[in-house]
Amino acid sequence: MKKIVFATHNSHKLEEIKDMLGAEYEVLGLNDINCLEDIPETGDTLEENALLKARYVKEKYGYDCFADDTGLEVYALNNAPGVYSARYAGDSKDSLANMKKILKELETKQDRRAQFRTIISLILGDKIYQFEGKIEGEIIETGRGNTGFGYDPIFVPNGYNETFAELGFETKNKISHRSLAVNKLKAFLL
Repeated sequence: MKKIVFATHNSHKLEEIKDMLGAEYEVLGLNDINCLEDIPETGDTLEENALLKARYVKEKYGYDCFADDTGLEVYALNNAPGVYSARYAGDSKDSLANMKKILKELETKQDRRAQFRTIISLILGDKIYQFEGKIEGEIIETGRGNTGFGYDPIFVPNGYNETFAELGFETKNKISHRSLAVNKLKAFLL
């Protein structure tokens, strides 16, 4: 069985990936390799941040690795918050404050279209691969729903009438940007 590291401390994301990759790969998280530090995300793009995290693990710990970065891109805001999605309203990474800031900035805008994008960077040996998943939708005026996290209560994906926070994890995880990127990674690895 091949070992590969997913550069995350999030146990839920790790279990989801383990289930998807099945028995062919032993997927380790950062805690499993004693990488307890927060890996700096200093890139200007999702692609750069995902690659920074994967490179950090490969160079410091020697494991083949993949890492992801996700952002919400609102067209009327020149694709902001993008790479700064988690800390859009400040370094505290406050989801409610982030949503309030976007809603305030969109008050005078007619175009509320947006997309979520996930980039996965994979390093196998000395080769780098990247996979993208994205889902388009729109930002509604008031949050709805109580599942999910981040911007889920204000994002309605195209083809649906409910926000990510109303759809529930099972539906969201089938159609989301992250699942689309992970499916591309899985198809490549298996």
